[in-house]
Amino acid sequence: MEKDSAACAMDWSIELEKALRSKIPGRSAEAILQFGPRLLQWSRELEPTLAAHQLFDLIPGEDRLFANTILLRIADSFRLGDERTRLCVVKIFLSEYRHRVKQKRKGYIGLLSKARVHNQAELLNRVKAVFDNGDVKSRAMALVLFGCWGDISKDNAHIRYLVLSSLVSPHVLEVKASLFAAGCFCELSDDFPCILLEMLVNMITLSETLMTIRVAGARVFARMGCSYSIANRAYKTGVKLFLDISDEDFQIAMMVSLSKIASMSAILISEQVDFLFSFLKQEKALRVRTTALKCLHFIFSKQACHFTVTADMVKALFSALDEPEFPPTMQCEALRILHKMLLYVVPPNLCGDMLEFAKLSTIIEDASLSPIMSKRLLAFRFMVDLSSKLKESGEIGRGVCSSSFMPSQVISLITNRITLLVKPFLDVCQADTLVYQEFNNLLNHLLLIVGEHLDLGVILMDHIFILIRFLSSMDDNATATAEVDKLGHDVVNIKGEKSTIVRLKLAFIVYKFVVACLESLKEAGAITTFVFGKVKLLVESVCECNLFDCYTHTVYSLLLHCRVIWGPDLNGSNESSCHYRHSGTPFHNYLTEHELIMFEFAKKMLTENNNWPAYKVGMYSACQGAWFMATFIFQQLITHVHSDSCHCWLKSLLQFADSERKLELLLLSKHSFSLPIWLETKKSPLVILRKELGEIANSSDNNINKLDSSKELEGAYNGICSSKETLDIASKSSREFYFQRWFLSLRAKLLRAVMEVLKALETIPYIWEHIDNSGQDDKSLMAECWLSLQKITQISLQLKSLAKEFDIMITSFGDMDRSSVKIISAFALSSSLLAFITSFVLFIPNLSLTFPTCGLENPENGLLAHLVQNLAERLLHMDYETRTNLCRLMEVSGQPKMCFHLQSRNQAFSIGCEARDVLNVCNHAVSGVGSLISDRNRANNEETIFEVVKDGLQLLFKILAKLMRVPFRTPKYYFRLRPCIGAELFAVSDTNNGDRIYVLSGHHLSLSLCLQLRNMPSDILVQVTKLYCVLDCGISVQEATPSREDKEQSRCSYKFGETDDMVELNDKLLRYVTECCTKRANNSKHCGRVNKGACACTFVSFKPNERGQGFSSCLLDVSGFQVGYYRIKWHSCFIDSQGNYWSLIPLNAGPVVTIQKSVLVG
Repeated sequence: MEKDSAACAMDWSIELEKALRSKIPGRSAEAILQFGPRLLQWSRELEPTLAAHQLFDLIPGEDRLFANTILLRIADSFRLGDERTRLCVVKIFLSEYRHRVKQKRKGYIGLLSKARVHNQAELLNRVKAVFDNGDVKSRAMALVLFGCWGDISKDNAHIRYLVLSSLVSPHVLEVKASLFAAGCFCELSDDFPCILLEMLVNMITLSETLMTIRVAGARVFARMGCSYSIANRAYKTGVKLFLDISDEDFQIAMMVSLSKIASMSAILISEQVDFLFSFLKQEKALRVRTTALKCLHFIFSKQACHFTVTADMVKALFSALDEPEFPPTMQCEALRILHKMLLYVVPPNLCGDMLEFAKLSTIIEDASLSPIMSKRLLAFRFMVDLSSKLKESGEIGRGVCSSSFMPSQVISLITNRITLLVKPFLDVCQADTLVYQEFNNLLNHLLLIVGEHLDLGVILMDHIFILIRFLSSMDDNATATAEVDKLGHDVVNIKGEKSTIVRLKLAFIVYKFVVACLESLKEAGAITTFVFGKVKLLVESVCECNLFDCYTHTVYSLLLHCRVIWGPDLNGSNESSCHYRHSGTPFHNYLTEHELIMFEFAKKMLTENNNWPAYKVGMYSACQGAWFMATFIFQQLITHVHSDSCHCWLKSLLQFADSERKLELLLLSKHSFSLPIWLETKKSPLVILRKELGEIANSSDNNINKLDSSKELEGAYNGICSSKETLDIASKSSREFYFQRWFLSLRAKLLRAVMEVLKALETIPYIWEHIDNSGQDDKSLMAECWLSLQKITQISLQLKSLAKEFDIMITSFGDMDRSSVKIISAFALSSSLLAFITSFVLFIPNLSLTFPTCGLENPENGLLAHLVQNLAERLLHMDYETRTNLCRLMEVSGQPKMCFHLQSRNQAFSIGCEARDVLNVCNHAVSGVGSLISDRNRANNEETIFEVVKDGLQLLFKILAKLMRVPFRTPKYYFRLRPCIGAELFAVSDTNNGDRIYVLSGHHLSLSLCLQLRNMPSDILVQVTKLYCVLDCGISVQEATPSREDKEQSRCSYKFGETDDMVELNDKLLRYVTECCTKRANNSKHCGRVNKGACACTFVSFKPNERGQGFSSCLLDVSGFQVGYYRIKWHSCFIDSQGNYWSLIPLNAGPVVTIQKSVLVG
């Protein structure tokens, strides 16, 4: 557990005291500067609670005593020290003040707040002594300190008098320091700004006042925004002073201050915007006009458009953009403001005015040719956004709008710019970072266009094809020699290795863009055979070019073999094949031939010992679901590594990829087995691949459609388990490879559930066939049949829990990329769908009434309602129609209605590529269950019920087969090996005996808790605002033997694999947090409950500091527990600034509580 500032206060005080007493010259000043970061850290932390005092073994008030002691020592150094020492004191407090201003929090509660400083008078008197007896510099530094200590000095009458009287000092330095202090007081006081405002007006309007003081006075106006009345009065006064004083420096300073005041009030914004625009239309000085633009951009960046955008405003910006005197940076600011304005609303008369719109078009196109990169990128973004805006308003197809901002024309302009961008750098054989940055940004603009205009996917692929052809063009003068390789391609030695590096890097950027574009089209359901044809031409163009290396050839070839994008029926599907009927080449033959070429590229890359590019190809193959290639790559690489950790990692990847390859074999058609011939011809070391392909090459299509696929599934399941075991062995602690092992565990659970369902289904056809042949019901066979149905129904509970576990995984890794989130969400959706369809018998209530010995659960227990609720929550933002039909099933089947409001607050349930295919299966499943319910209504006898159950079993198998045909790929996050985000819990109690927690039987347990976040990345986008934790203790977690020291237990890592408890505790915590956020929870800080003495549960909230550390306390009711040792289970979460719920992985075990026998005295 990390010590906070309060726990370090005594050590810091002693260390500072020794340094200040040192006789070494300059040591005291150095010590004061070194204390600056500590002061800043201490001021950011909240005042320690009683729980923190107990955890750090502090006496209440100890930290405050040492804090005040340190402040007094520093104040004494300011009073007695030389000028350098005083300057160091001012620096550390000024740094703390500036950080406070950046935080922009309402109400200061830092170390120098009035509530935390008890010896305020002593501090102020020491500084006041310097003011009274010092020179001008000393008085100025004292005034600055008064300002930094504004919370304790603003209400002191003597200090106020000193600050106000210094405003009329003849020394400029002292006046500026007093203005700084006065500004600090204005931010904290309600009455001081009124007094200061009168003095500022008199001082600024006085003719003898120096201009530097007037400018400093104008800047103070920006700090008069503590209330609307004061801000409004200051704004009106500032505008009057601005108009009365024509000095340019003063007007610029006042314009900035007025903009800052107006940004704090929505009422003043409109008035300030009109005021600023008036200086763009008038013949004002250039500096004033540029400042007006900066202020407008400041307002637009802070607030949305709380005012009406008029054509006059647009024309004013037009004139600014046409102004030749304006520097390019200011023209960029004007364009940015225009973009912001038109992004919110297009003035109604703008599109109607052909001349004005043509002028806008000219301005944007000219800006796209600007030599300044930021201006060019802004212009292209302007085109993209305006095109979408005009489409929404219906203006895109009329008049000048259609010819200026047609999406297809915007695509042409962007791709032309890309060509012009890269051509010079290919010629000179070098490119800098800015080129790659602009290249990426332009491609991102194209991605935005396709996202809004899905029908332009083919056109975009045409332009990308042209771009690749341009990158692959070769200068004849650069050609030295050529030879022919085994594939019949020209191998060219290019003069200039740098040109090749630039070309390859740009080609890879284009590859990533094409993948993102195709995924976007897939998610929207806009993938067509025409798109595939364009991608085919693109891949062929790259593979035929000898300027690209084998790595580039291989990754581009993967585009044609991504079944996730092209659909589960890529091999031999009629829809995909129709595009190639005119060529006379069967579609599956073309794919197989190209896959053989792709393996040749990979083999050559491995032969040349390009191990790192080969590893990346394996990674991309796994992320695209190309499991044959991934298995091939990882099997070859595993022989090239020497480190044990790398060997284990590659071995695990090989076992994982090989397992998924076995599953893919079940989905291949009989036409897709030219690959084993190639492997045999090339004597590939991938022996298992040749063998297994050969075994099923002559089998019928789609082996998953048969019930005897359990053997293949079991082999894949064992391989995934072996992959996880390999990582378990390689992990020195449970924190290593946490995501990877958890993901493999969930994947194995899903496959195991499918295997169990298939095994149960294998027995039922035989039983039913025997019953039909005998013509009579054999009670033993009937019992066996109902037992199989009961097993299938019980599996639905496992699948429901599995879906929730996938949800927890999404919320447990806040730094997970969006693509990985979508993949895992699809797994959760698949698990929820399987849980729903395996419970189909619960939709037949007459079944349990007709056959009371069947052992099926009564639907009145709410199981079916929970399963439907779990699936319906996921469909809420994905498929409204299917969700409506699903909820209608509940009404038709007579099930009780369930609430649908409770869900993880950050589950957006985005439709990824996998989810798109799963949704199609889900729609089929809901429709099928609806048909079963209709058949149930006519089920009046045993024979009819038999038929309904048979139909349900057939539906179940069809859904299983369809789901197994949905392609699977590895989340990109799987290859990210950084430590996982989590939390550690530390606990002590009043009844501690050494390092153990004790409580007498029949008493409540009081705990002081510290929740510490771990491994939070610095670049994570979420901001933690609050922490929550649930503590759960029951007889079921009683320890059989006395545990070791609790201190050692707290350091012990949380045992990996205890996810069942995690799901249960996360459900409890999510429900509690949801109730708190919707204000339905108890007003008390903690909520505890006891269940007949068998279970104790409580919830605790924490307010984290900047280091992710929170302190709190709770009361756990264990009064009903027997004497013994009990492990407290716990789980935690945090809420971010957007109100999203994020689960935290527990990184240590919960504390062990010893319940002792009460001793009766007397």
